Amino acid sequence: MDLEKIMSQLQNRDRNILGSENFSKFSVLLPLLQKDDDLHILFEVRAHHLRRQPGEICFPGGKIDKNDKNEQFTAIRETTEELGISNDLITNVFPLDYMVSPFGSVIYPYVGVISEPDKIKPNQSEVAEIFTVPITYFQKAKPDRYKINFKINPEPNFPYELIEGGQNYDWQTRHLDEYFYFYEDYVIWGLTARILSHFLEVVGRCEQ
Repeated sequence: MDLEKIMSQLQNRDRNILGSENFSKFSVLLPLLQKDDDLHILFEVRAHHLRRQPGEICFPGGKIDKNDKNEQFTAIRETTEELGISNDLITNVFPLDYMVSPFGSVIYPYVGVISEPDKIKPNQSEVAEIFTVPITYFQKAKPDRYKINFKINPEPNFPYELIEGGQNYDWQTRHLDEYFYFYEDYVIWGLTARILSHFLEVVGRCEQ
């Protein structure tokens, strides 16, 4: 292979996350709506019969299908399916920062406005219930934060003899911050709480 071919290949490729082909990719929508003269955030409670995370609180969203034209399309599609509304009722859709999970997934969050919330009819096969919380509540109620520590545990036949330090190698310890928000009887945590926290940080800059 000559240098010209290598340079051509590098010049024409799009940069991505290394190893992203092995990641599961998801899109979610943080829905905003007007209610009682205030701006609210809508949350879902996942149906209790679901195999993954039954009964947990989340935003509308799901896995990106190969036929979806982009991440935003997935977020809107999943929201229409879960809330039983049409595409035209979701407006002003903007991206938040995407997240690379330590558990092998990439999450693309978006914010969007639901213009006629009275037309929402949750899909009971996926959604047990919905509820809304005023943004002003979250601006006053700070989350509890806890750390989840990750332990390095090489497999039994790991070739320690090939690395400096051997079995005494100084592995870097990692941790994940978990956020917990509380509203009435609801506990909002995990990925949903992290996206919520990021959104509140972004909109908080509007007041500075």
